[in-house]
Amino acid sequence: MHRRNLLLSLAALASNTALPARAAGFPDRPIKLIVPFAAGGTTDIVARVVADPLGKVLGQPVVVDNRGGAGGAVGAIEVMRAPADGYTLGVATVSTTAAVPAINPKIGFDPVADFTPIINVAATPNVLAVHPSFPARNYQEFVAELKKNPGKYSHASSGTGSILHLQMELYKSLSGTSMTHIPYRGSGPALNDAVAGQVHVIFDNLPSALPHIQAGKLRAIVVAAPQRLPVLPDVPTFKEVGLEAVNRMAYYGLLGPKGLPKEVVDKIHDGVIEALRDPGVRQRIEKTGSIVIGNTPEQFAEQIKAEIEVYRKVVKDRGLKLD
Repeated sequence: MHRRNLLLSLAALASNTALPARAAGFPDRPIKLIVPFAAGGTTDIVARVVADPLGKVLGQPVVVDNRGGAGGAVGAIEVMRAPADGYTLGVATVSTTAAVPAINPKIGFDPVADFTPIINVAATPNVLAVHPSFPARNYQEFVAELKKNPGKYSHASSGTGSILHLQMELYKSLSGTSMTHIPYRGSGPALNDAVAGQVHVIFDNLPSALPHIQAGKLRAIVVAAPQRLPVLPDVPTFKEVGLEAVNRMAYYGLLGPKGLPKEVVDKIHDGVIEALRDPGVRQRIEKTGSIVIGNTPEQFAEQIKAEIEVYRKVVKDRGLKLD
């Protein structure tokens, strides 16, 4: 009996020391970072800002892989199905972890149960903008034009069920306006057509839209942010125009498949924190209009849980359904 207990103790000791050893050897090959949207959007911008310095900290390249489609669900499902070894990670957005599963419970994944949250890298305001040809220069004129011509104008989103779609549907419902939804495979293509005037209106993340607003290719009408933004001081928030429910920022975090070992989670998390200490990295993120977050895995997990509940309620209260 004593010999058996000794063997069990030695086995437990070996098991306990194996995990740190495995973490110490991680990573020993490149890491794939799946961006669940097409290149050019804010999710892609934030991912690429972080990927290179994170790779340098970890000693292996972090390779961005764009897998757009279904409002981010295509990329999210690929992350979910990957081995829980830390070599396939994904960028978590409000679309993939809240809006899409809220509007489509049969999407194929549970945003809380099927992933391992690692860190929320950054949060960013959203902006409702129009092409310069749209006959409105401010929010009051925008609403008046829509109500005068219900259904005449179209709005672009990063995909059916995405947060940019859901927030615009919430906006239309609360404001009593009507526009035609045009979904794209990511905010990049949606933004391109909005800038080209193929669609009249876009609800987009600020980092990807801001350069076009500053260049005069889009006109900002209203922003989803806690307060007016220094980069757009004349543009009101949704709260200011009486629509506080739409006034929610987006987040961009890292997650892996469920069951990711804590030691691997900690190593990736600490690597991101170290990368974010670089003033140049922080400046590149903040220059887009985003706010650096860098919270703990536990805090990010709670944030995801809270966000999915918010959008489940939005979908239920507003009777929103997929097209």
